[in-house]
Amino acid sequence: MLKEFKTFIMRGNVVDMAVGVIIGGAFGKIITSLVNDVIMPPVGLLVGGLNFRDLVIQLSPPMKNGEAVVVKYGVFINQIMDFLIVAMCIFLLIKGISILKKRPPLPEPTEKKCPYCLMMIPIPAKKCGHCTSEVRP
Repeated sequence: MLKEFKTFIMRGNVVDMAVGVIIGGAFGKIITSLVNDVIMPPVGLLVGGLNFRDLVIQLSPPMKNGEAVVVKYGVFINQIMDFLIVAMCIFLLIKGISILKKRPPLPEPTEKKCPYCLMMIPIPAKKCGHCTSEVRP
């Protein structure tokens, strides 16, 4: 069983997935910081100096411990913006990678169709080998 587990763990796709999860976690922290510390302050300033984290709906007055029951919809707005920015970053990253991938050039054609019989003949041919018609270049 230990040998099978080692084989399972060392398979390429499992290791790649683990690396992806670790990199994704680190990338998520960077994007969260980007949203909370860079993007949201100017957005809050544009909407009148509002900090979205402070947006709440109070459901009850403060209790004995001094805390009220609140719905923190501002934090929810931050999370939505965080998600949208992460999705946009991933989209741009994948788009950039696909642009960087070089597609092999298509090979130059070596044959053309005879205009009379529509059979394939070599491009430099002056006569069709099938119908013996003269072919112009």
